[in-house]
Amino acid sequence: MKKLSLVLLSILSIACGAAVSQAQDKFPSSPIRFILPYGPGTATDIITRVMCEELRQILGQSCVVDNKPGAFGILAIEEMARARPNGYTLQVGNVSTNAITPVLFANKMKINYVADVVPIARLAEISNFLTASTTNFPPKTVAEVVAYAKQRPGKLNYATPGAGSFPHFDMEVLNRRAGIEMSAIHFKAGPTAFVADMVKGDVQVALMNVATAGPLIKAGTLKALALVADARSPAYPGVPTMAEAGYPGVGTTLWAGLFAPAATPPDVLQTLQSAVTKSLNSPKVVETYAKQNIRSRPTASLGEAKTWLQGEVAHWQKIIKEVKIDLTD
Repeated sequence: MKKLSLVLLSILSIACGAAVSQAQDKFPSSPIRFILPYGPGTATDIITRVMCEELRQILGQSCVVDNKPGAFGILAIEEMARARPNGYTLQVGNVSTNAITPVLFANKMKINYVADVVPIARLAEISNFLTASTTNFPPKTVAEVVAYAKQRPGKLNYATPGAGSFPHFDMEVLNRRAGIEMSAIHFKAGPTAFVADMVKGDVQVALMNVATAGPLIKAGTLKALALVADARSPAYPGVPTMAEAGYPGVGTTLWAGLFAPAATPPDVLQTLQSAVTKSLNSPKVVETYAKQNIRSRPTASLGEAKTWLQGEVAHWQKIIKEVKIDLTD
């Protein structure tokens, strides 16, 4: 009888231990870290922090936003890709860091981006303004900027968030299409870093997302020359699209996406994808984004996210081959 009791107690202990282990292993059981390749206050940062507030309610765990700008996004991507693939270290990137950098700077990366990184979801999209300084810079339209630049070849500067970023490519395309020679000035920390230089008039022109540029335009700190979008924005009805300004096809819509180490378990990826989608579709997040001209655009599944990213990378592979840019940073 005593032996039977010991056996039953042993079985019960094993069962309890397994139950405790399962409870401990349930994802997520601790805060989730989001590594960002840009500084605080940028569009990518805003998108992440707004989403994380809702995710905290959905997942029952807090989100830690870790801003690590620089190196074309390589630092942030590599740190995420090398992290333990358990869903607790993720990366939020955009078209520059996660579609262009893996193509343009593949030789600088110490990981195999295609093999080591998996997309969880596209998060949001934001249109971009072609903006201009209001300090000692008279042009108020794209046509006037082009005419002004033609009279001063090589004298005007445009700002970018880094060599090889999508605004760098877009502005070089504009240079070629317009037959002008504006020079690139690169700011690794993103648009928030070059606003002061634009206000001073040291940099005359820049492509900036609507979330960052909107308040500055409304305050009269910057001028909006054109909008990269298919139609005018109801919030800025007086600002023409790039097509209306005479340059159809010039400019890129900024997107943000969420990424994880490729070896992350499928069930963890699915949990994250479902929670992120629920967060981005919540009325609170949609409304908060809309106030900053951000559109919530989650992909519907892990499979769709993979197909979407493959399409983005292929698109930029073609552009990178066609548009030769100066990568001096």
